[in-house]
Amino acid sequence: MSVNTRSRKAPEMPEDVEEALPRAVALSWGVAEHPQRGPKRELSVERIVDTAIELADAEGLGALSMSRVAAELGVTTMALYRYVDSKDDLLLAMIDTAYGAPPRRQPTGTWRTQLQSWARANHAAVLRHPWIVQISLSDPPLGPNTVAWMERGLLAFRDTGLGQQERLSSLLVLEVYVRGHVLLTSSLGTGIEQDYAFARGLARVVDATSFPALSAALASGSLEDDDDLSGEEFEFGLQTLLDGIGTLVAGRRRRQSPK
Repeated sequence: MSVNTRSRKAPEMPEDVEEALPRAVALSWGVAEHPQRGPKRELSVERIVDTAIELADAEGLGALSMSRVAAELGVTTMALYRYVDSKDDLLLAMIDTAYGAPPRRQPTGTWRTQLQSWARANHAAVLRHPWIVQISLSDPPLGPNTVAWMERGLLAFRDTGLGQQERLSSLLVLEVYVRGHVLLTSSLGTGIEQDYAFARGLARVVDATSFPALSAALASGSLEDDDDLSGEEFEFGLQTLLDGIGTLVAGRRRRQSPK
């Protein structure tokens, strides 16, 4: 896993924290005892999660099952449940490991520069494992890596004057945008051929009377350009969102400045 909990001191947490966290997450934080080693002495939550990620990367999330992961590891399915409570528990641990820790280098500059770096790095991390956005979460990710990403993003708001809820909401908007963009690009694909196919199909079903706005877009050629959906289009959306957050920051600073 990306965060090595064996070499660092476990954080001080309430005694019942292990019961409040899925087992694999508690193990990754170092606040749960590792199972007593049995015949398969090399088995660990790290190996289980890494194997599951390799399977999802190679064959897609649909190929993932507890029995398939166990078979890849050469153990019984029941052996996995000493380390993970359920498949949902495994998925949470996979998300955390697949994201990895945020970049080691602390971002500098304005809040906007820092959030740009955060969003771009976040986007790149998810693009490496696009199955992340296909997972329906019943619980928020609480692994050490995803928590570190959240901390890094919130640090960018230190000098903005925004309240805590505004900071959290702004970061959530960026997170939703990143995940939504990856979901769209991984589903539709990217490239000029996809653009042409979409434009040709659209031209067959729209007309200027019923769809004047779409017809104008088609006539301009904008739907057939070679913009990179995962590059230029991502940047357009990111800068637009940051413009909106910037308006919020400017308004807050005006209200807080001495008159």
